[in-house]
Amino acid sequence: MIDRNPEKNFEELWETFRNRYPFFELRNVDWDKQYDTYRPKVTRQTSDDELFDIFCQMLDPLDDGHVELKAKASGHRKKRHFTAESKPRFRQEFTNREIKQLFKTTEKTLVANGFGRPKETQAWMLHYCRSRAFGYLRILELEDVEKRRLIAALDKIGRDFEDLDGFIIDLRDNPGGEDGIAITIINRFCDRRRVAFRRKTKIGPGEDDFTPMKTWYLEPQGVVQFTGPIVLLTCDSVFSGGEAFALAIKHLPHVTIIGDHTNGIFSYQLEKKLPNGWEYCLSYQKYFSADMVCYEGKGVPVDIELHNKKANIENGIDPLITRALEVLKSKRTRERRMRDD
Repeated sequence: MIDRNPEKNFEELWETFRNRYPFFELRNVDWDKQYDTYRPKVTRQTSDDELFDIFCQMLDPLDDGHVELKAKASGHRKKRHFTAESKPRFRQEFTNREIKQLFKTTEKTLVANGFGRPKETQAWMLHYCRSRAFGYLRILELEDVEKRRLIAALDKIGRDFEDLDGFIIDLRDNPGGEDGIAITIINRFCDRRRVAFRRKTKIGPGEDDFTPMKTWYLEPQGVVQFTGPIVLLTCDSVFSGGEAFALAIKHLPHVTIIGDHTNGIFSYQLEKKLPNGWEYCLSYQKYFSADMVCYEGKGVPVDIELHNKKANIENGIDPLITRALEVLKSKRTRERRMRDD
């Protein structure tokens, strides 16, 4: 039953965040102060539009892309959507159309360096190609794929592993998805059982009101694994499950990360509904790297910082691919010298 009472809806939203949101301190937001500021603005006479605006003002300082509020259209009222996310640098630089052009530039750069064109595999979100010496895998997202199709795609890619001296994994502009899918992919590049990441879930208002810490592991899977040099390409438009991917693969000894740090919102979204029917989401889990670092609000850092620019499209060269190949060639040369010695 719909209850439009503005005061009741305010109290429920504020209370849910108080109990389940783990990052007030990290985001520099005093949640009690937010209550003192915004609760007096809400009365039984507050209109839906006014209440939505008040909620937006209260939530905006969290600067968290997993904080969302949605109101469906009703009568004369338009559909409304709010997110507390600041626009990532990558998305400030490129429109959606330009992002497509950038990845065409990526393709052009790969072809100019002896690669085939990246093609969709049996798992729709994995696009793969190779040159004589190196492999390239773009991961568009990490969900909506049948496990058997994912395994089949990885098995097929894995048949090339023994021929390759290096591998590029392109995670740029990945919106996220399932942690389990991320781990399934990384397991094909894993040398031994290792900690992928750790996670705990906020369950109450106290500082320590979390579930016990749970640990996820990487383990070699498939007939053969690629454990040679790997370059991971990232940017600040990599979110959530994409960040869990970066967090987990970062600790493999043969991985170099090039680009920009990831966005810094690792949690799944807790989806809730207010008595008035509005839907809202929030982060509610805290992720830690294998060595117990939480990168929330900062993102997984890179080893080599390098940003894509609009000029890359005009020039027809993706500098991240160029740099990745330089790194892989340098490591190949070093390994050959060591073998010769």
